[in-house]
Amino acid sequence: MSEDTKIIMDEDIEKKLEAEVEKERFLTFHSADLTFAANTKYVIEIITNHAITTLPMVPEYIKGIINLRGQIIPIVDIRLRLGKPPIDMENNDTTCIIVLDIDSISVGILVDSVSQVVDSELSKISPVPVNNQHELVNGMISLDVNNVVLLLDCQQLVDTQKMM
Repeated sequence: MSEDTKIIMDEDIEKKLEAEVEKERFLTFHSADLTFAANTKYVIEIITNHAITTLPMVPEYIKGIINLRGQIIPIVDIRLRLGKPPIDMENNDTTCIIVLDIDSISVGILVDSVSQVVDSELSKISPVPVNNQHELVNGMISLDVNNVVLLLDCQQLVDTQKMM
């Protein structure tokens, strides 16, 4: 086997190994001084400046509903859902709604701001420490030394909606 053939074969093996690494894409967003991420397979769209119709007799964290092209979508304020104070929406131009589709159930989450889409290897996702576990967080990703992202458990978000 010639040296050139060996180099080409080594490059092919490296490409196959890279392809086998399981990665997921996540949309990162901020809420109450925390950085979260939602798997992009659930993200439908990001909406700004949409009127929310309030509803009576629902939990405080349910801000209301929106009519998005004929589809009624409940809106969950992630800050309130996590027990944090509400955001001042009138003095904030970065607040937006991330519309998610989880098992054919649409729900919007009100967040402080959207940041970026990141790719992460599934093997790099860390579990949540048991004593700090929150029902809406199912993992953590370290983007760099000073930046940890909490993974939003979208399935649990929908399950809590069913229990209202």
